[in-house]
Amino acid sequence: MAHVELSISDPHLARSPDPAESSLDRWAATVADAAEPSLVIDDKAVIVAVSASFEDLLGLTESAIDRPLVDGVLQFLDFGDGGALDSSEINKTPPLLALSSGRLARGLVRVRCATGPRTFDAIATPLLQDGQVVGSLTFFSTV
Repeated sequence: MAHVELSISDPHLARSPDPAESSLDRWAATVADAAEPSLVIDDKAVIVAVSASFEDLLGLTESAIDRPLVDGVLQFLDFGDGGALDSSEINKTPPLLALSSGRLARGLVRVRCATGPRTFDAIATPLLQDGQVVGSLTFFSTV
């Protein structure tokens, strides 16, 4: 019979966040060093951080930081006709839906990349500070 032991760490021994550092700043620092294709946007949908693998995935040649997510960096495409996604549908994409709903969001997105259109599975979570949504963190996986 297999034997499994679990240990639960004392939450009081965990690193206490620097009160001067915001949740958005902490996640931005994490994503900037992440191996996974990911990005952080603020509550105005401006990109705060991207991982190098995300830049490579999209074929970005200039920095995405401090640029608007929609039309500034990502151009979402309609799955049907391949044209630009309607603005009402753009708000339903995971990074923006996580912002507006304050909940986890997941879905397929089609994006114009340097090498042509690509489809990604995107999963986004809202980032909170004092109970308020201050941004979202999104991970992308090629489909």
